[in-house]
Amino acid sequence: MKFRWDKKYLYWGITGFLILAAAILFYYLVFHTTKMLDIIGSFFRICSPIIYGFILAYLLTPICNFFEHKILCPIYNFFHIDAKRTKTRHRIRTLAILLTIFLTIYVLYIFFSIVLKEVITSIQSIYLQSPIYINNLKTWFEHTLSMDKSIESTISNLITTYSDEFNNWLNGSLMPRLNVIIKEVSLSVLGVAKGLWNLIIGLIISIYVMASKETFAGQAKKIAYAFLSEENANNVISDFRYANRTFGSYISGKIIDSIIIGILCFIFMKILGLNYEILISVIIGVTNIIPFFGPFLGAIPSALLILMINPLNGLKFIILILILQQFDGNVLGPKILGDSTGLSSFWVIFSITIFGAYFGIIGMAIGVPVFALVYAAIKRKLNEMLKNKGLTTDTREYMFLEKIEEKQMVQLTEEKQRSARKSSSSSLSKKLKQSVQKMKEKYLLKRNGNEKNDRK
Repeated sequence: MKFRWDKKYLYWGITGFLILAAAILFYYLVFHTTKMLDIIGSFFRICSPIIYGFILAYLLTPICNFFEHKILCPIYNFFHIDAKRTKTRHRIRTLAILLTIFLTIYVLYIFFSIVLKEVITSIQSIYLQSPIYINNLKTWFEHTLSMDKSIESTISNLITTYSDEFNNWLNGSLMPRLNVIIKEVSLSVLGVAKGLWNLIIGLIISIYVMASKETFAGQAKKIAYAFLSEENANNVISDFRYANRTFGSYISGKIIDSIIIGILCFIFMKILGLNYEILISVIIGVTNIIPFFGPFLGAIPSALLILMINPLNGLKFIILILILQQFDGNVLGPKILGDSTGLSSFWVIFSITIFGAYFGIIGMAIGVPVFALVYAAIKRKLNEMLKNKGLTTDTREYMFLEKIEEKQMVQLTEEKQRSARKSSSSSLSKKLKQSVQKMKEKYLLKRNGNEKNDRK
């Protein structure tokens, strides 16, 4: 008797195997969570240069596109060289990548050689002159509050107590543990060196990614259409385009916005004659990347530092920061960012709080665009479900709605069925017209061929 292979048994076998494998994996995840996290962590550590490469390529792609499309292509067209030819296109892409890498390295060199040097000098100066600053603050408080002796004595005692505690911590805790601290710092230096090495490898990988970005995009689309239906694949590609548009425009716009705020802070601090203008401008610029809470995170310690040096300058700095943040929130930010995330103020605070709690400062910086993507995906799914039920997707219609009556539901269902019939009949009529047109074209081609043969 000949054996007949039935595909349904094969499908059942594969399904059973996958269910069993999923159950084993779930058991292992529940009872060996630490080991799984270690395995995942080691995998990400090994792949960190590749991850850095893709992140750098994503961040540098807008600069590369600017050089390629806005500068090099017009130059080639000006000299009547066809920029669409394959070899010319490769040359333009190579030049654009080289210019992007050169500009990035030059900006980093300027930052580390000038800005970072001044920042380190400022930190050293703060460390050496901190007793003088504390004494200045104490003298100012004594002079200002001399009218009320009770408040004056309380604040003076607080300053004296905390300054004494700081000196005790410095001499009693920090100095005896100096050997341990030096060991930890040396390990940190090794970690930083390893991170820099991974970053260099990532920069090399980013060059290859930028050179073949269209190929990577094509391969990703190919995989999507291979494993998913056409409709689902189209939705996935559309979601990724929206994610790229939202995330990319937000991150690049926020970086530009923060650089401008940092430069303006430096200029106005220089005009007002405030101390440590480079250090504080860098702090204000970096923390400004974090929405909502960022300005406070940078302004509070900076204001305290200036307040210890000169209380009047501290007041000037606070007024300056308030003006800068009003300018950023009402003029500069909307001009650069627009409504790139589509989130209300509540969801912005919500995303910063949640992501900041789990991922720290980096989570606070990227929490808003990531949550915007999740929010958009949920919103799209909910709108699809409401449309399938024949209900409106406008939120304002539900604000004061108590309930939908059954008659309204029946009417909505009938309207939906009528619209579906209309759309189906229109699509059928289109298909019929197309088929008739194709038959006409075939008939005309056949008749023309017969006429030619008769003439011969």
